[in-house]
Amino acid sequence: MNVPRRGYAWWYVDALSDDGKHGLTLIAFIGSVFSPYYFKGRRRNKDDPRDYCSLNACLYGQERRWTMTERRAGSLSQSASTLSIGPSNLHWHDDETLTVNIKEIGTPIPQRVRGQVRLFPEFINQRAFALDAAGRHFWRPIAPSARVEVTLQRPALRWSGHAYFDHNWGAEPLEDAFIYWDWSRAGMDGAESAILYNIDRRDGTPLSLALHFANDGSLSEFEPPPNHRLPRTPIWRVARSSQADAGHPPRVVKTLEDTPFYSRSVIDSHLLDRPLQAVHESLSLDRFRSPIVQHMLPYRMPRHWR
Repeated sequence: MNVPRRGYAWWYVDALSDDGKHGLTLIAFIGSVFSPYYFKGRRRNKDDPRDYCSLNACLYGQERRWTMTERRAGSLSQSASTLSIGPSNLHWHDDETLTVNIKEIGTPIPQRVRGQVRLFPEFINQRAFALDAAGRHFWRPIAPSARVEVTLQRPALRWSGHAYFDHNWGAEPLEDAFIYWDWSRAGMDGAESAILYNIDRRDGTPLSLALHFANDGSLSEFEPPPNHRLPRTPIWRVARSSQADAGHPPRVVKTLEDTPFYSRSVIDSHLLDRPLQAVHESLSLDRFRSPIVQHMLPYRMPRHWR
């Protein structure tokens, strides 16, 4: 994929185990939108996105891990079916399944994360959505519903569960176009799923997407339900909100990520007259671009300078 200067692309996977004990998130970045080095580089005309690549691997449960080592263009390799960043890679197979091979080291504790994640989509969605009025930011939920098999050697873990896979790309920094967003995805019956994307744009216009995917993969949009405030995150007090059916406010089950500008949670919610559990995220771009947060980020995102 040819990512323009100052732009970005990422591929995102999240999964929860069938027994509810484990979870993971994988994000492969070209032009990492959360990189303090890219943030600074864009102001110094060092804005080649290939010089700011990483695989963010997060494990949740008893064996928690968090990796996000940033690498330069020499560590990036792309083909029509494979993306390699350092020692890790993603491969899209002819049978429309995804394999992620992970070889990373965590931060702040340098624990290894090694193993393989295999994703088996229930169906493939071809439609992409513009997230801004100017058409500079796009999102495509590639596999709104999927099965996943996780086999790790470090730490020793093996589990299967329900997963989701999407792709975002853009021609400018996120913080130039957006103030805040919340997003959530929920599995329903079988391969059926729902996705909500609620965005406050810098041009003053909101965007609310409410998508329903049927078991056969057919897509329909529905009226976005009312917005409900959720409790702020326990540590960094990040604001959270989510849409849910009127009279059925969502509830935070667990907070998976609590950072100065971003949160990831599991919530109990209610959509289309049905109770469900969802993976939820909130992102504050005003917080992200603040000087104090930019100063803090390198401690969680080490960089290979070669």
